[in-house]
Amino acid sequence: MTPGHVNSGTGGAAEKPRLLVRRLSKRYGNVQALAEVDFELRPGEVMALLGENGAGKSTLVKVLSGLVQPDTGTIEIDGAAVTLYPSARSQTAGVAVVHQEYSSVPTLSVAENLVLGQAGVPSLWLPGRLRARARDLLSAVGLDHIDPGTLVERLSVAEMQLLEIARLLVRDARILIFDEPTAALADREIERVLAVIKRLAAEGRSVIYVTHRLPEVFRIADRVTVFRNGRSLPARPTSELNVDAVITMMLGRELQTMFPKRGTLGAQALLQVEALKAPGLVEPVSFVIRPGEIVGLTGQLGSGASAVVEALAGMVSPVSGRVLLDDKELSLRSRAATLKRGIAYCSADRKRDGTFAVRSIRENLSSPWVRSVARRGWISARGERERSGDIASRFAIDVKRLATAVGALSGGNQQKVAVGKWLGAEPRVMLLEEPTRGVDVGARAEIYQHLRDLCAAGLGIVVASSDTAEVLGLSDTIATFYRGRLTAIRPHAEWTVDALVREVMHQEAA
Repeated sequence: MTPGHVNSGTGGAAEKPRLLVRRLSKRYGNVQALAEVDFELRPGEVMALLGENGAGKSTLVKVLSGLVQPDTGTIEIDGAAVTLYPSARSQTAGVAVVHQEYSSVPTLSVAENLVLGQAGVPSLWLPGRLRARARDLLSAVGLDHIDPGTLVERLSVAEMQLLEIARLLVRDARILIFDEPTAALADREIERVLAVIKRLAAEGRSVIYVTHRLPEVFRIADRVTVFRNGRSLPARPTSELNVDAVITMMLGRELQTMFPKRGTLGAQALLQVEALKAPGLVEPVSFVIRPGEIVGLTGQLGSGASAVVEALAGMVSPVSGRVLLDDKELSLRSRAATLKRGIAYCSADRKRDGTFAVRSIRENLSSPWVRSVARRGWISARGERERSGDIASRFAIDVKRLATAVGALSGGNQQKVAVGKWLGAEPRVMLLEEPTRGVDVGARAEIYQHLRDLCAAGLGIVVASSDTAEVLGLSDTIATFYRGRLTAIRPHAEWTVDALVREVMHQEAA
């Protein structure tokens, strides 16, 4: 068995499936999202559901959660044929989903959120009983320390994710679907979520685990089902696989390398950060970025890494210090001021402030620089189309789909739009937060190569990421943060996985 993997499932090869899907198909216009998919899930099993963005995973999850009605195929739960559409039927059948985007209401209490939107909640759940039941549910997911009356907006990101899991337990669901539950979490928070999922499976619940973080698969899953081009491959035991084998299954080919070769760094400083102090930092931060260099900033959530990026981008006003670009002091008073000097910023949340989901690819790609192709308030359609098309080509985005709404694209293509749109603004420095969050391995490799290509053109890049493998494989220089302090900054060659994890955890891991 793969080291570190715990078989939490109780299902054997001959055991009756908890969930059985046969020849399931779904088409959207000309797109065949699912093509005669077969899928099986056993009692007490954790099944990893993997595949590139657009491979069909999300469509299957939507079918099982009752949000989408399949065109053909059958679904059985515990041997009985079921119809899961609409979603109320899915709930009644014992299916529950934790989505990547939280569904809790921040201004309501934890207890209120536990019953919000739940079908068939007992009417006896009056305030007193609700608090008592809430404490039991919170204890089951490791949130014993949270008062049920606490407003959700006061919870940490990890606590909010565990609350989403507790909401599933209200319905006593038999089939639990986790869709990228750790995408926004750092290592310590991930451990808490995985521990809870293992415990739920050990109790006999069946778990479908969707993730792009492949190392997690070998720590939690019993078997793996890979989707490719809307079709399902036969499930395989995790113990028979490794990361390279899974990637090959997902892509249909071997991935030559995830991270491109590092280039030559410039001799002179491009960006100088001198004693910068900003909201989220308790001590001043100083470092230098050279042309062609990628500086990786990493730490647990709230460590200060993102605070540095947001300050450099002009998203928040610094308390003290200064920043020099090409030896000239840079004003950080606003986002417009930094953008004018050539500082591009790509947010960690592409859906909230990285892209315009209802607007076309062309409009998204041109949004930072559309003024440059406008005259007297009129946009040159030809100029916008040509420059957007050039950027799309460089980022392997289908030029024929420039009129397509970004919201209709896979997560990987949305992220390529979010990053690529800045090329037309001709930046000197790019700032990126979690640049591959929710992006599959194939698209990740493409984005990493694009960033290296930008470095080859003389740009400097700052990447704030909680993904240890990403920071190690992509960065030329790595800086670690802990509770608002810069704790270490060294060339990539001086770091190992163990050293980086220990530094990020700081004294708690010593």
